[in-house]
Amino acid sequence: MKQLFFVLISIAVFCSCSNRGKAYQPEFPLGEFVRPLGVNPVLQPDSTSVFHCPMNNADVRWEESDAFNPGAVVKDGKICVLYRAEDNSSVGIGTRVSRIALAESEDGFSMKKNQAPVIFPDKDNNKTYEWPGGCEDPRVSVTEDGTFVIFYTAWNRDKARLCVATSKDLVKWEKHGPVFAEAYDGRFLNTWSKASSILTTLKNDKLVISKINGKYFMYWGEYVIYGAVSDDLKKWTPILDEKNELKVLMSPRKGSFDSDLTECGPPAILTEKGIILLYNGKNKAGEGDPAYVTNAYCAGQALFDATDPTRLLNRLDKPFLIPQEDFEKSGQYPAGTVFIEGLVYFKKKWFLYYGCADSKVGVAVFDPAETKN
Repeated sequence: MKQLFFVLISIAVFCSCSNRGKAYQPEFPLGEFVRPLGVNPVLQPDSTSVFHCPMNNADVRWEESDAFNPGAVVKDGKICVLYRAEDNSSVGIGTRVSRIALAESEDGFSMKKNQAPVIFPDKDNNKTYEWPGGCEDPRVSVTEDGTFVIFYTAWNRDKARLCVATSKDLVKWEKHGPVFAEAYDGRFLNTWSKASSILTTLKNDKLVISKINGKYFMYWGEYVIYGAVSDDLKKWTPILDEKNELKVLMSPRKGSFDSDLTECGPPAILTEKGIILLYNGKNKAGEGDPAYVTNAYCAGQALFDATDPTRLLNRLDKPFLIPQEDFEKSGQYPAGTVFIEGLVYFKKKWFLYYGCADSKVGVAVFDPAETKN
């Protein structure tokens, strides 16, 4: 009996040791994402928030009209959401002033907002690119050493430029300007650029920025998806094709929900089986999928090679998240929008934050444990 006892103990120890250190690996496609009952929208505009704007030299109600298009990251055991807020200075998409604000949550649903925006058009080194339109559509990630990196669109109402800033606390940010300012002698500085999905990986239950082939890598682009690499997270070099033009990694498909554009979503995830890229697709009038509303934004997923991030392996034929709630089909964009930008792994679940019709913020959750059951 004693021998049997020790055998059983040995087997248990062996199994425990063999499983120890094995990290959960997300699969493609990632999901099923479900909207929790009674929590959405998790963020809405607030006409009482007032901030002294250095650009206007006046107090402004900086989130009076819209709060949408959120990035997300985990800090100190909380989910921190950085979202785009618009004042009421004009009417129409792209004509108001946008600023980036911070909210945090202990459960992923109930949000506590900062009283003032954290990234905004200021009298600083980015004035040329951010005045008068502001700072739009943040996507945020974190390095293993705790440096937060945010990519956002600087909008001067002439050209959109993808910019980067860094922070240690998510409140005080150092702007580093347009990401393509120096590449190829500034060739792409004045090229329209938006939407960065930097490569991350799941490490110790946290999504952190990761390198591939010795470089940081990001997918970027609003209509088609391109790639870029970096040594320092601040200066980025776009990947070119054999004709010395931007290399297209993924593009719209006729007859599909992403027939009009394929725009990068939250940070991409490097897994053992490939790189999962969540993205936004727009349904083109007359050329899209008739199952979805014309011009609607729906969310898709693509899989790229784990060693060659420029090689597309697969993508979903149908979106995994579509506009269905009233607040996702009203507001600035009544055709319907679920615009995904923020993804975190929090308490063994995936929280996906998205803009609702360019007006509010929603969340959908995927619990891998429920899938296994």
